Amino acid sequence: MKQRKWDPKAKAKIALEGIKGRTVVEICNEHQICQSQYYQWRDQFLSNLDKVFDLPQNSSRETRLASENQKLRALVGELKLELKKTDELFS
Repeated sequence: MKQRKWDPKAKAKIALEGIKGRTVVEICNEHQICQSQYYQWRDQFLSNLDKVFDLPQNSSRETRLASENQKLRALVGELKLELKKTDELFS
């Protein structure tokens, strides 16, 4: 049988269904997963609840892009000043 890939949102939704009071048997039958899989996802979901309130951390890519963006903005500013100076000389 081909193994399915579950995205994090789907896992969280399934875990939350059981926390809200649906029976584990119903959930597992509906999503065609075994009970041990459900309990594993539920435990992982509950153990990471405190991270919901953490401030998001920028990934290294986002940090690099923000730095590059700042440098490019500075460069554009410098070029505008140079252009103004050139225009003043020829006017």
